[in-house]
Amino acid sequence: MLRAWLLCISVGLVALGCGSDKASEPQPGELNPPPAERRLRFAFVPNNVSNFWTIAKKGLDKAAAELDVEAEFRPPASGGIAEQRSIIEDLLNKGIDGITVSPIDPANQTDFLNGVADRVPLLCHDSDAPQSKRLAYVGTNNLQAGREAGKLIKEALPQGGKIMLFVGTLDAQNAQDRKRGIEEELQGSGVDILDTRTDQVDTVKARSIAEDELVAHPDLACLVGLWSYNGPALAAALKGSGKAGSVKIVCFDEDEETLQAITEGLIHGTVVQRPFEMGYQTIKLLTDIARGNKGAVPEGGLIDTGVVLVRKDNVQAFWDELKALTQ
Repeated sequence: MLRAWLLCISVGLVALGCGSDKASEPQPGELNPPPAERRLRFAFVPNNVSNFWTIAKKGLDKAAAELDVEAEFRPPASGGIAEQRSIIEDLLNKGIDGITVSPIDPANQTDFLNGVADRVPLLCHDSDAPQSKRLAYVGTNNLQAGREAGKLIKEALPQGGKIMLFVGTLDAQNAQDRKRGIEEELQGSGVDILDTRTDQVDTVKARSIAEDELVAHPDLACLVGLWSYNGPALAAALKGSGKAGSVKIVCFDEDEETLQAITEGLIHGTVVQRPFEMGYQTIKLLTDIARGNKGAVPEGGLIDTGVVLVRKDNVQAFWDELKALTQ
């Protein structure tokens, strides 16, 4: 009898032990640290192909080298949701340890992103998916960046005037936030936003749309580009229409053609993000998470990489700094 009682206690203790193991299972999006002999592999998935992301790649390459991890750079050439999804599914099938993505249409990608976050640590960069299970967003506070663009517009048009916004798509969170920030900053300024035109991330179309609008609205005073390739496309449209100098341009990011156009006086100014920091900080954070440092995720899940306003008076100094950073 005593022997049977002891056996029951033994079985009960084993059961308790099994229960405590279950309680310590990782939550969705968390990884147990991989074996020390295996290098961690992460992926950085942008929302399109542009020079902006070339700079970001320099940052992720630097972080990967410093942290002894692998970092894949996988941009969707088409800038389409289907291709971005296919890239991420391929990465998951290959056993990637973590992914950072700039969602093209976060509202319609939330369920998919949640499925990704259930399998590996997931971050967003550049454009957020705040309703998803992503662990953090690394990038620009795009609402504030829009306000900064609004300040540049008011500088360019002190007497007010008619403007038009241009962007790849308004489905992306960053485009929505920048547009709203501009609208907020321009309230009561005498600047009138006629419309926002989208080009589906087609640089040729971006230029032709701007050219058409310059003809349709001869009183346009300023063209505003919300994505990195829009600045060069708008500058080319002004040159092609013979309106260089009479119509202002305000845009985003540090494409070389944008910086050159600022030097020439064709673009008034640009709101420069920090793509190098986006690349660097996302890989660093994924590495910390995968190695078990849960405290690496900041409170609120946001890492703001900041912006810089570049005008003709500081463009050369900024350009020199950028070249040194990306060599």
